[in-house]
Amino acid sequence: MIFTPSNKKTNIMNTSTENTKYDRARARVSELKEFYTHLGTYLIFVCFFLVLNFYTTGFFWAIFPIAGWGIGILSHAAKTFGWNPFFSKDWEKRNIDEYIRKEDFK
Repeated sequence: MIFTPSNKKTNIMNTSTENTKYDRARARVSELKEFYTHLGTYLIFVCFFLVLNFYTTGFFWAIFPIAGWGIGILSHAAKTFGWNPFFSKDWEKRNIDEYIRKEDFK
């Protein structure tokens, strides 16, 4: 293969693109790892709270930390997996299209 300036530039650009893809994939895997670690910790503590509650009082107090932390887990899952019932990608697209349409008529 003969290296010309244009070939060299293309190779550098391909390497840069590959690095960017790798960095994004690595960040995504890190995000998933953090979520599953959080979920595992939550499940261990749920068991701990339930056992502790069973051996202490008749009042089911464990529901409060379990529910509170559970809300945090749901929020973390929504962020990690891109779930947002209020501002979905479809909602964003509709609003962007609407604003573009309004700008065209001004």
